[in-house]
Amino acid sequence: MITPRTTGRLTTSHFRPAWWLPGPHLQTLWPSLMRRRPRLALTRRRIELADGDFIDLALGASSGPRVLVIHGLEGNLESHYAGSLMQTLAHGGFQPIFLFLRGCSEEPNRLDRAYHSGASADLAEVLEVLSRDPEGAPLAAIGFSLGANLLLKYLGETPAPRLQRAVAVSVPFVLRDAMLRLDLGGSRLYRRYLLGRLKASLRRKFAERLFPLDVDLDAIRDFNQFDDQITAPLNGFAGVFDYYTRASCRPFLAGIHTPTLILQAADDPFMFPTTVPWAHELGPGVTLELAAHGGHVGFVAGVWPWRPHYWLETRVLEYLSTGV
Repeated sequence: MITPRTTGRLTTSHFRPAWWLPGPHLQTLWPSLMRRRPRLALTRRRIELADGDFIDLALGASSGPRVLVIHGLEGNLESHYAGSLMQTLAHGGFQPIFLFLRGCSEEPNRLDRAYHSGASADLAEVLEVLSRDPEGAPLAAIGFSLGANLLLKYLGETPAPRLQRAVAVSVPFVLRDAMLRLDLGGSRLYRRYLLGRLKASLRRKFAERLFPLDVDLDAIRDFNQFDDQITAPLNGFAGVFDYYTRASCRPFLAGIHTPTLILQAADDPFMFPTTVPWAHELGPGVTLELAAHGGHVGFVAGVWPWRPHYWLETRVLEYLSTGV
């Protein structure tokens, strides 16, 4: 008789980084700067939310089991992992669906609130709507970075998730850790870039309507300030500590029974090695594959720079197809 697992598994990844991309920063930056974005034939769909706002989707033209792709902070279809994964899924016999988190599609969302790391209720509502389609709920969801945190939180807090499988890549398990890590060393480059993107998005959104907060965006220099002065008040949190505590996915991991693969690098420059949870914190559905190297949503392999192998897509497709 096979005894069901009561906790998840922490395993060592088989990923081996390209010799010509040593270190976490080169692994992180190479695909973002150097990878070509494919042209995709996509159909747009808008889901009207119960609170009067909306979320947009982009559907691949292929058929097969549907797979939802959830982007990271300030991500979209131009993110280096997005279009290529959509293409890989389509070639692998799946229909990919790209989920633009609230406010991240071409049109600003209607409400003052926006997406954030803990907005799992938005994902739950999208999955509920999709489950009423003739095709039924998506087979799986794949989340990257912020989207991975959001996906894991949903799986851990939901008694009967509308997913049969999930993949989470480069997860910021503890949001306070991510904030602190982005204030150190070379990671400040990502902080500067992402804060610039967030501020630009806010200015576009409120270009023709009143900004509800008395905040000087130019004076904000780090994520602690941004999340305390912008994210928290716009989204109903008491402050940055309340937001980081309630939105971080690490406390929810133990509740995950859905088969879930987490792909993580110990040298991720968005977090500390100690941010990665222990095996006893993982729910029975979770397998956490930890690689020594790989950066943040990097995982680039290959013998030569002109023939890089983007290992993430291979591993994701393998897991969705076989379950291991």
